[in-house]
Amino acid sequence: MALEIERKFLLANDAWRAAATNSETLWQGYLTTNERCSVRVRVAGDQGWLNIKSTTLGVIRHEFEYAVPATEARELLDLFCAGRSLGKTRHHVPVGAHVWEIDVFEGENVGLIVAEIELSAEDESFERPAWLGAEVSGDPRYYNTSLIAHPYSQWTRT
Repeated sequence: MALEIERKFLLANDAWRAAATNSETLWQGYLTTNERCSVRVRVAGDQGWLNIKSTTLGVIRHEFEYAVPATEARELLDLFCAGRSLGKTRHHVPVGAHVWEIDVFEGENVGLIVAEIELSAEDESFERPAWLGAEVSGDPRYYNTSLIAHPYSQWTRT
C-alpha cells in the first residue's frame, strides 16, 4: 500500500533560502476531487505525473503516483484543469538526514510559503531548523486542493 507521511509548516523567516540546493517550477491541476480522493496532474520541466491521493486529514495519506509524458500532462492541464490549477516554485533544502521541500506559491496564492518534510513513520524524529514556523499539517486550508478553491489571497488574516 502506498502511503505518504508528510508534515507541513509555515516559515519563521527566509534563512532557508541560503541552503536551497535546487529549485523547480511546478504547475498542477486537479482532474477531480471528492470526499475520498483527489486526482492531480503535475508538470515540472520535462516531467509529468498523475497522482491519486486520499483526502483524509492529517500527516498520513494514501498516495499513488505515475509518470506520464510532460506533453500529455500539459495537455491534461489545459483540457481539464482550467480554474483548478496552481503554480509554485519548489526549493529543496537539506537539513540533517532529510530534504525539506519549500513551496513558494504564485498567482492567487502569492505570499504563501510552506515547508514540507516526508517521513518514513509518523513518529520519526527530524531536525527542526531555526527558520521553521508553526505546524499546519492538520489544517485543510493548506492542502493544495483547498488552495485552488479558496486561494491564500482571499483569506482573512489577523
